[in-house]
Amino acid sequence: MLCFGVLTDQHYGPDARLGGALRKLSHRAPQLTAAFASRMRDEVRPDFVVNLGDCVEDESPEADRERYRACLTAMRDAGRDLVCVAGNHDRVHLEPTVLRSEWGMPPDGPLYYAFERGGLLFVVLYTHERKDIDVRVGDEQLRWLETTLAAASLPLVVLMHHSAADQELRGNRWFEGVPQLCLVNERQRLRELLRAYGRTLLVMNGHLHWNHLDVIDGIPYVTLQSLGENVEDDAPGTPAAAHAVVHIDSGQVLVEVAGAQPCRYQFSSAGS
Repeated sequence: MLCFGVLTDQHYGPDARLGGALRKLSHRAPQLTAAFASRMRDEVRPDFVVNLGDCVEDESPEADRERYRACLTAMRDAGRDLVCVAGNHDRVHLEPTVLRSEWGMPPDGPLYYAFERGGLLFVVLYTHERKDIDVRVGDEQLRWLETTLAAASLPLVVLMHHSAADQELRGNRWFEGVPQLCLVNERQRLRELLRAYGRTLLVMNGHLHWNHLDVIDGIPYVTLQSLGENVEDDAPGTPAAAHAVVHIDSGQVLVEVAGAQPCRYQFSSAGS
């Protein structure tokens, strides 16, 4: 069995409002991230932890780098390896070389990569947001993914920031009516690659600030709620404090989401 913890959309930085209402309780991010790390270290003891992106609520290059580092340092207090995904807010002021350096990787290289762990192949995708236009992975990355999967045979888990599903967005505070700002433009082509591979167990993303599940061609696409999203209508607010623990064992996948809006997803894959 392999187990990993997942956190997304911490948004270290200034609080954010939408339509005049307080939506991101960013001032609570350090405390909530520390609580996640404590639970991972002392209770769950996963094989590793995953940061699905948007560590920061972008403000300036200097502030963002300091806060980004603080966020990763807090997550590493879990005492486990840290796997990172780049979010759109992370990239406003921070270059790929900076992010990779903070991840502990050589600075030169893409923000997408693959690794093996516990008999599984993990693929980290970089979804690039063109502000107020669309979200893309790009032809180069899709070719890399196709080549990577052609050479692979292990069960697959995909980690990304934006969603590759055709989510129904009614009721979403941030993205109702604007799918181009949260769903990957090339999502159909991406899903075709994952379906053709035949051993895709799970695709996880953040960004949309809610918990959501879509099952497409037998593949579960799970969206994780933001750590600091205000689940109340306005100030002073209650943070979602959302995080997930994922267990995978012989094709059985269990995703348990903790916090103010807990949920549980369980899947079985005959093709693993």
